Amino acid sequence: MKKAIYILLIFFWTIPSGFAQLKTYTFEEAEILSKENPKPFVVFTHTDWCKYCKMMENSTFKNPKIISLLNSNFYFISLDAETKEDIQFNNHKFQFKPKGQNIGIHELATALATINSQVVYPTVTILQTDFSIVFQKHSLLNAKDLIVILEKIK
Repeated sequence: MKKAIYILLIFFWTIPSGFAQLKTYTFEEAEILSKENPKPFVVFTHTDWCKYCKMMENSTFKNPKIISLLNSNFYFISLDAETKEDIQFNNHKFQFKPKGQNIGIHELATALATINSQVVYPTVTILQTDFSIVFQKHSLLNAKDLIVILEKIK
């Protein structure tokens, strides 16, 4: 048994840092955790059909430096703007609002991704520990630009 645990520990110790996983939370989980360990929230608002969102998911959020910064200093939340699930956050229940047959937008996506009366995907929103918005940006952010932003806010 000890030998198996020792081998397992060596295996995990030798895994390259490129295998690091980005910790993703739900709004409910992050809100509960933030009561004990307050950290800002980084919310990535996206859709399944957005090609720029997929580009960010497959490049920016796979960058080891981004993963390290987010895991250490923030609660990262990935919000599908078209989810139909209710989300309880900051003492409010947010719901999906249909705008036609099989289309619509979640109220929380509208609240967090609206800039100049427009919702655009992808949007990165950073909330302080009191849930106030301190940063919002529509567009694809590369790792270099997001690192600068995260370093300023952490």
